Amino acid sequence: MFTAGEQMFFADKGFKNEPKRCKACKANRAQGTETGSGSVQRVETKTVCSQCGKETTVPFKPTQGRPVYCRNAFSTGARPELPAQRPSRRNRL
Repeated sequence: MFTAGEQMFFADKGFKNEPKRCKACKANRAQGTETGSGSVQRVETKTVCSQCGKETTVPFKPTQGRPVYCRNAFSTGARPELPAQRPSRRNRL
């Protein structure tokens, strides 16, 4: 079901595996209308900013003990303090 041009393209590039989607499936996937349970949905979690205390949403599930910042606090440079690094072996001599 792949055109001669597509087959030549894959041969020229040295690809070993055949394409997994036909043109119609590729177009559906690009438009986001793919059917089936394989589509990934973005997770939005409500939380409170560690710097300003404002309620915000983040595209991940926060890990306990790690700070979470709102968009404004993050863009202004809010960063957790990093633990002190051990000196490298070269500096210990």
